[in-house]
Amino acid sequence: MSDKYPYTMNLDTKFDFLELIDINSLVKECKDEWYNQTLCQVNDCVVRLGVMQGEFHWHKHDQEDELFYVIDGHFIVDLEDRSVDLYPNQGFTVPRNVIHKTRAPERTVILMIEGAGVVPTGDEA
Repeated sequence: MSDKYPYTMNLDTKFDFLELIDINSLVKECKDEWYNQTLCQVNDCVVRLGVMQGEFHWHKHDQEDELFYVIDGHFIVDLEDRSVDLYPNQGFTVPRNVIHKTRAPERTVILMIEGAGVVPTGDEA
């Protein structure tokens, strides 16, 4: 995405309509510690795959809500007043303008659903 953040962010849409989306192959190929790939677009939103271990920075999204859904691993959403632990088959929505930081203490696979125009690294917190 940029030299400012040590994340691999692929904002190109990997799969078009009527294509099979194979998450397992993408996860197996992933060697990055913090990987984000836009899988597809659904109406005005995108579905993104995250494969990660470590911490993301504090940020917010001025215009967009964001859903995190855990497929495998342990994912934590830190808010200013609490932390929310997520495990497989659990999700959590962060509303726009809420400052948050995410982290994965182990290799974790998640799906994110957010507006197509959202900048994954967020707006200034």
